[in-house]
Amino acid sequence: MTSTMKTEEVLHSLQRQVTVPVHSTRELVGKVEEAAADKERERHETFQKRQEEGKTKPGDTYEPLRRKPGLRPLPSQELGVTVRLTFWDILHHLGRGLALSQRGASRGLAEHWGSLKYCQALVADAETYLRLSEEGERIAMYYKALQSEELGQAFALAVSEQILTRRYPDHSVSIVRADTALRAGWTLTSRDKAKTKTVGYHYRPQFFAEVWKPGEPSRVFPIACKGNHSDRQKAYEQLASAAVHADGVHIGAWNETPALLFSTEISLTDPLTVHALHADGPGGWLPIPEGTPTANIGLPLENENPSIGILKPGKGKDPDTSEPGCQVGPDPKYYEWFQRALARVGAAGLTAFAGDGESTAALLNTRQGREFFQGFAHASAGSVQDARYTLLVEEFEGTDHVFRLNGERVQAFSGVAKDILDALVTRKFGNRHADVAAYRQRVHEWKAKRHGTFWDHKWGGVVSISPDGTVLAMRQIPPFDDE
Repeated sequence: MTSTMKTEEVLHSLQRQVTVPVHSTRELVGKVEEAAADKERERHETFQKRQEEGKTKPGDTYEPLRRKPGLRPLPSQELGVTVRLTFWDILHHLGRGLALSQRGASRGLAEHWGSLKYCQALVADAETYLRLSEEGERIAMYYKALQSEELGQAFALAVSEQILTRRYPDHSVSIVRADTALRAGWTLTSRDKAKTKTVGYHYRPQFFAEVWKPGEPSRVFPIACKGNHSDRQKAYEQLASAAVHADGVHIGAWNETPALLFSTEISLTDPLTVHALHADGPGGWLPIPEGTPTANIGLPLENENPSIGILKPGKGKDPDTSEPGCQVGPDPKYYEWFQRALARVGAAGLTAFAGDGESTAALLNTRQGREFFQGFAHASAGSVQDARYTLLVEEFEGTDHVFRLNGERVQAFSGVAKDILDALVTRKFGNRHADVAAYRQRVHEWKAKRHGTFWDHKWGGVVSISPDGTVLAMRQIPPFDDE
């Protein structure tokens, strides 16, 4: 895909099915273990050198990084060796992932439309494998780190959703930003506006995938994902690093939380490849007391502050110890609380994607960035929820943006199904809180409707509809008439 393509050709290319190879083998597990051992050796040597040079504090000792144990290949029946997707669906996943990222001022272009800068970055070859286009290579020259990070997240989230949907076909899958969810109860950094002690440990997964049904216990999978423009060796190192990040949060008992790990290799010469591993375990569940009303999922989070650290049981006569990180549990009251936190962050992600800062702020606390989404956002620099369209016979509300693609004007629209958004838009109800329980019920019902990437002939553009009721659409705008 080059810059000489007509705008309509670019839009049609975004709905084309592409093949994404997924590398997940026993050999990969061994390579990642070797890379982890090499990195640990380097860390130890660096510590010893600093110690010899007098750059460490008295009493400092070397501590190896804790990594997620029990990594293994993904089951072939869940994934196979390739995944079939459209590139527009990938950009939809990235847009949803960026919705609460707080990148850019005034809920501006970076949150909503950061994914669109990649709409010509990848091209499918004759075998429909994705690779960097000429434009993608130019982007990589100047913004290599950002491109690999964001595209790495996009492919990881798309593949995660496919894996978990196949694993739990009767459940809904919500992807939420891990930092935003954790800030419901923990002060993660000194920049958080809180008087409580910081966690003091910066290794955390980037996302959580919550697998859920209304009124039932849900299961949470930490997702650690990275991307690179190098080679397979770099992917091994990134997965070794992802194992550290994934282990920074435990849900349930010590070492029982499942996890998904990804490194997306965006080669300058070969097809894009996703390297993936997972850790299994009986944990990750958020049990709720029997008889708990479904409406309780929308109760305010209050000012819960779970303990800092992860409880590691002692062996034999050794006492229990506290390892760095965040743990949901072992106190049972935090399971139901964290399910509410995930539900509220999931809802906030949808309202942010629709451009509604006021409703987003009402679902978050101060540490989670409530102030960032409050106040006036100018339509030219921010996102305002004031656009309504019927796409493929469904009604959506959200926000839009007009920009140039190869010199021609196009309109992008991000939104949420009207019936889902109605449960969350607080200004429609005066002082009434968002109805999170109704939102969850409507999202779960929505998954039975048609979703995927389509060309809407009536609207005149490419449309991606997600199982969670969000939509990302783009169409060419006719040129101005001469007068």
